[in-house]
Amino acid sequence: MSNIQRYQVKCTLSFGDVYGQIIVWLIVIFLSLAAAMALMGASRPVYALATVGLILVLSLPFLLFAFVTTLLNHIEISEAGPISQTTLPTASQQPATASS
Repeated sequence: MSNIQRYQVKCTLSFGDVYGQIIVWLIVIFLSLAAAMALMGASRPVYALATVGLILVLSLPFLLFAFVTTLLNHIEISEAGPISQTTLPTASQQPATASS
């Protein structure tokens, strides 16, 4: 049991890491809404709704992929050192119980 190691998992993601992705996606949304308004003015409401839906459906997987890969790139697993005998629970120690 002396070779058991402890590991730390840290997430170093901050809002600044995904800020650019959010801005780009908002630009895509506003451009699709502008295209929909232009098609709506041309008396083609079905095309307008289809345009917005198509742009949203096509852009969401790219946004999700960007968020997930950014998150995975900011997860760090580091070795915290070996577990000593003082940190392992012994048979004489009782587990914590809730009192009512």
